[in-house]
Amino acid sequence: MNAQVEVILVGVIATAVLDLWLLLLKHGLRGPTTDWAMVGRWFGHMPRGVFVHQAIGSSAPIRHELAIGWTAHYVIGVAYSYLYLHALAFFSVPISLYSAIAFGLVTVVAAWVILQPGLGAGVFANRLPQPWQARALNLCAHFFFGCGLYLGWWLFGHG
Repeated sequence: MNAQVEVILVGVIATAVLDLWLLLLKHGLRGPTTDWAMVGRWFGHMPRGVFVHQAIGSSAPIRHELAIGWTAHYVIGVAYSYLYLHALAFFSVPISLYSAIAFGLVTVVAAWVILQPGLGAGVFANRLPQPWQARALNLCAHFFFGCGLYLGWWLFGHG
């Protein structure tokens, strides 16, 4: 299989594993999850020069914001897959479940210092009513993303 296609598929699988966790969290555990429409709204305001919102829910809606949010979510997952697989190859580090989980957990930093402030939640979700709950849920989601990276790599006969 073409290496670029494999990277894309691994990223899609990893992101889908994260989404399965969010689905379980939302419907099985009745916990809060990411509203991809609000992420799409955030991205949709960027061409207008607005990168940080007081509260994204109060910002003007964007046409097709849900589709934009879901697309951005999967594009970012594929980009992380590319970074992970190519960084390990560059440094001649073998891919393992541990390295995939560690990488997944590291990616949460982008959510904490870019996405959440942009949405109006503050750095490390410090403007949310229960910031520690949000941080813990973010860590869980990115843990599952890391597991999905390894699963995707393993499914293509590398494990």
